Amino acid sequence: MDRRALPRAESGFEREQLKRLEVLSIIEATTLVLLVCVAVPLNHIVGLPLGSRILGPVHGVAFLAYTWTALQTVAGGGWRGRDMARLFIVAFLPFAGFSNLSWLRQRAASLNGECIK
Repeated sequence: MDRRALPRAESGFEREQLKRLEVLSIIEATTLVLLVCVAVPLNHIVGLPLGSRILGPVHGVAFLAYTWTALQTVAGGGWRGRDMARLFIVAFLPFAGFSNLSWLRQRAASLNGECIK
């Protein structure tokens, strides 16, 4: 096996993982915002628990998918501790998943040697 091809294959895998993280970050952040800002207030203020009953499990699945993909991505190595912490902290804060998108795109671009502003 050509040793020069190995880093390209690894960076290709990481780029794919980062793209998955972008999509899952959007889904996870959206479900969290809907749950915290819409469903839970409707449940506690108006007494309509249906939103929480539906969005709770949907967000749970989105959170697990995001977390699993983040773990797979950082397991490849080359991640600083604070970058790994950032990936996981944003999953717990409403709207933080959206702010993480540009950072994920910059990380993916750096694997290509591109410069994104």
